[in-house]
Amino acid sequence: MSPDRGDLLLDEFGRYQRDYELHATQDVSTATDLAHEIVATGGQVALMVADSALRDAAEREVDPLAAFQSWRQVVPTSKRLVVAHWDRFLSDADALRHGLAKGKFDAYLLMPRGVRDEEFHTAVTELLSDWGSTVGGPVVETVRIVTPEADGLTLQIRDFLDRMGMPNRTYAPDTELGREIAERAADEGVEGFPLVDSPYRGVMAPQTVREVAAAIYGRPEEVDIDSVRDLCIVGAGPAGLAAAVYGASEGLSTVVVEAEAIGGQAGTSSMIRNYLGFPRGISGMRLAQRARNQAIRFGTRFFTGWEVTSISPGDDGEPHVVHTDGGDIRARAVVISTGVAYRRLRVDGIEAMTGRGVYYGSAMTAAREMEGYDVVVVGGGNSAGQAAIHLARFAKSVTIMVRRKSLEETMSRYLIGEIEFNPRIVVAPCCEIADGGGAGRLEWLDVRDTTTGEITRRNAEGLFLLLGAEPKCEWLPDVIAKDERGFVLTGRDVPKDRWGGGLPPEALETTVPGIYAVGDIRGGSMKRVAAASGEGASVVPLVHAYLARSDA
Repeated sequence: MSPDRGDLLLDEFGRYQRDYELHATQDVSTATDLAHEIVATGGQVALMVADSALRDAAEREVDPLAAFQSWRQVVPTSKRLVVAHWDRFLSDADALRHGLAKGKFDAYLLMPRGVRDEEFHTAVTELLSDWGSTVGGPVVETVRIVTPEADGLTLQIRDFLDRMGMPNRTYAPDTELGREIAERAADEGVEGFPLVDSPYRGVMAPQTVREVAAAIYGRPEEVDIDSVRDLCIVGAGPAGLAAAVYGASEGLSTVVVEAEAIGGQAGTSSMIRNYLGFPRGISGMRLAQRARNQAIRFGTRFFTGWEVTSISPGDDGEPHVVHTDGGDIRARAVVISTGVAYRRLRVDGIEAMTGRGVYYGSAMTAAREMEGYDVVVVGGGNSAGQAAIHLARFAKSVTIMVRRKSLEETMSRYLIGEIEFNPRIVVAPCCEIADGGGAGRLEWLDVRDTTTGEITRRNAEGLFLLLGAEPKCEWLPDVIAKDERGFVLTGRDVPKDRWGGGLPPEALETTVPGIYAVGDIRGGSMKRVAAASGEGASVVPLVHAYLARSDA
């Protein structure tokens, strides 16, 4: 939308003509009417582009931020881009900067000034790619799921595939493609639902997400048992992925074992805006997949969907043995980067609705199914804020509930600013969930005021619980020291009576030489993606030094 340069922009966006319909308008009211028309006829708007100099039908100047605010009510799922001609780019930047910080639009770019402006189009394709992965749905399907109902297992499988960046679609058994897959399954003796059809194993009827992951990515028992790897990394969140990239790139034979999807909790984030080097933000899934591909390029081997059950520390120079449900991996050094899990609410009525309107974590897949619903997000951290902003693209309303009086103590300021701006999101302080229920799926919640104890009932078709961190370290042997909350202790945080030879372990080393802990699982760590990545990179020189001493 541009009053004077619509033809220029339409020509510049011509390269997208094959896959998208392009519309050019000269004033705000015409653009608004067009958006209403597209939505009314069942269409979607992927990207709205506005000149920094806008006018209405009466040729009066219009603030682009006000225009995007009105368009957001019509198409809340679209990406939003402001472009400025070179003679206004700097002067308009100051007025628009606060809107960009609050998420009122997604990018501010200089209007192309010539052919092959790939910097401009890199930003455009990133925006379109993010829209396609979170809103538009897959065009090419890698995996097809057939099921008569979207039960909890189906949702878990879809969420796993989405987090792994694998395009998928779900079909009912009475559709043409659903019948074809079901018939093929019957011919192969496969019974039950959901059916998962992939190019990796054909049709299967998994009972767990782990079976799907193993079919696609393999089992740890495929590792040559007679070989010993230099480094085994347990957990593929940001810390584990960074350790894999730096370890493999510096010549260490590296294996990564991940119980769920690559990326850990960070992989569920719809948009991380404060990660260094990504000015337009990046989804957790894309960040994780880029890191995974980078690690693979250097030779890292990944095993996804297999939980590590225990570690047997090596004695007298023997390798450590990492035990999984699918086999053992022997490694000279081990890095524990399993992260943390969201704490369970432990309210019977809520637990009974898990997968049927109640979800732990941001549940990217379920977000698309919240259209027109009233949704509640419980949690005050960055993950909760990111989830609320993403859900607001689909849901009728989003309420963030926290026990504290505000979000200020626990959430980054940039997210608070976005939340304050978004009219679909409200914050309910001093609240906690007392109960919930419904006929078949979540319909209502009982909410307790933590200051008065009063309980009120409200409608809610979606509940997303992001309740803080709980370490999952039961599988670690007692010889590895942990704090009173169960987080792994490293370096000088280890009690002096557990030091070896009167000296503390290395900075990220546990009480077992050659076994390290990085990221959220480590006691005293900062719960941020960048901090976890930094620890993952920092542990590799320590591993090298340990291996050098072992070889001496």
